Amino acid sequence: MNYERFVVVGDSCAEGLDDPYPGGSQYRGWADLVANGLAERNRAVRYANLAVRGRRLDQISTEQLPDAERLRPDLAALFGGGNDVLAPGWNASIVATRVDTAVRRLTESADTVVTFTLSDISDRMPLGRRLRPRIEALNEAIRGAAETYGAVLVDLWPDQAARDLRYFGRDRLHLGEHGHRRVAAHVLDRLGLPYARPWLDPLAGPPARPGPRAQADWLLREVLPAARTRLRNRIIGRSPGDGFLPKRPELLPVTTMAGRSH
Repeated sequence: MNYERFVVVGDSCAEGLDDPYPGGSQYRGWADLVANGLAERNRAVRYANLAVRGRRLDQISTEQLPDAERLRPDLAALFGGGNDVLAPGWNASIVATRVDTAVRRLTESADTVVTFTLSDISDRMPLGRRLRPRIEALNEAIRGAAETYGAVLVDLWPDQAARDLRYFGRDRLHLGEHGHRRVAAHVLDRLGLPYARPWLDPLAGPPARPGPRAQADWLLREVLPAARTRLRNRIIGRSPGDGFLPKRPELLPVTTMAGRSH
């Protein structure tokens, strides 16, 4: 299909963290790359990205989906759930209901909807194994909703790239440049559209894996500051992402985007 209205909702992974445009302050990410791919096929395509970092699925539904519905997309993508996994008071049933609601509403608004499972973080994060059951439950809900409502599923759980730190940013949670390109390639491939083949080729050399010293440095540099921030937010009643706005709240021609990447 020659899509003309592409709308993205979700969290930091949909916003594009941690893949900044060269020399710029805005994040690029897989969604911008997919939009570029769509524009190469159809110059009339317009693209909006409503995603905001830190948002849970219930916040995505209440804050972003009304705007997405207003924009009447013919192609929409939802990348979310990671913040539900990290939030205190995890309840698999509640999160599954949130997934179902978000995917259902989006499929009622768009002809084609893309959604994603999360990758396995067990190998790259020392505490990841404790979160693995939550991610598995979230992914099961996402797969079920995709099947129920006819969404296109990009299943990142089995992707072996999750075991290579070179695909991720410094915090090992957000995708880096190589990771976002890989996800963009998966999306375009699932839509039956061309993509840059090297984006799915394995990176040269052995996968980067952290040693004990790197693990300790990562804990001090990334994990402890993030834990302090989450504790402070909980005390003052602030949600991650409060104060941030979508980077692209309206449908705009893709040619207006800076730093196009091939």
